[in-house]
Amino acid sequence: MTLTSLGKTFWPEAGLTKRDLLQYYADVSPVLLPHLTDRAMVMKRYPNGIHGKCFFMKRTPPSRPGWIETCAIEHKSASVIDFPMANDLASLLWLVNLGCIDLNQWYARCDDTNRPDHLHFDLDPGPGVPFAQVRETALVVRDTLEALGMTPLVKTSGSTGMHLYVPIVRGPVQKDVWRVAKSLAIDLARRHPALITAEYRIADRPRGRVLVDYNQNAWGRTLASIYSVRPTEQATVSTPVTWREVEQGVELEAFRLDNVPDRVRKLGDLWKPLLQARGRFRLEPAA
Repeated sequence: MTLTSLGKTFWPEAGLTKRDLLQYYADVSPVLLPHLTDRAMVMKRYPNGIHGKCFFMKRTPPSRPGWIETCAIEHKSASVIDFPMANDLASLLWLVNLGCIDLNQWYARCDDTNRPDHLHFDLDPGPGVPFAQVRETALVVRDTLEALGMTPLVKTSGSTGMHLYVPIVRGPVQKDVWRVAKSLAIDLARRHPALITAEYRIADRPRGRVLVDYNQNAWGRTLASIYSVRPTEQATVSTPVTWREVEQGVELEAFRLDNVPDRVRKLGDLWKPLLQARGRFRLEPAA
């Protein structure tokens, strides 16, 4: 495999290049790859860095090396799309070399792309909403999920919000997982109307709230993966954090391309429970 344009500046404000991005993903690959293995990857490409034009790709380019494994997924149009997968370091770096700054994997594994093994919530602050309110929302959502017997994990989005994931026993189809997430989000908004909204349509959202976005559980949607670098000026990273860190006031800017590898070496993967067979919640589809 040939890596190209290594000296190209991807983050002008931070002085970081494509080489820095590739090196980062190589450094965190031992904890990242288990979360990507056997999952279709949607490619969000920034070939000219964070200020250049970006575009999405689903189909694996015809020029792919023969060793890139693919995942065939049939869409509503009856067309079958062969998505690439990042099952090893070489495949991961091949994707990043295409200009994929953040990584967006399918929610379900390739052997059954309609049965995810987690449900999640994207906490998305409205205009002008401080990150402190996102942290408060995360704690409220955590308490609600724990009261139901779930064990939520949390990470920064690396952008403006936070992501909460719950490991579930694989079984319900994606639509049923979406229905459960929707029911929980609507109930949270009803009980905490000054803090939370579940209104997906921007025109209907009350100002000053954090959206508990359940629609990210819909079939075919993706979120920035764990340990994804984001196209922000500081090269922030979507990073697993402890609930104690959330309670103590963790900030988005604390986790960047230049310091997350050291954190991983010290703490390991805080999201190992998402990969383990034990401790998964058995989801009952909402009525």
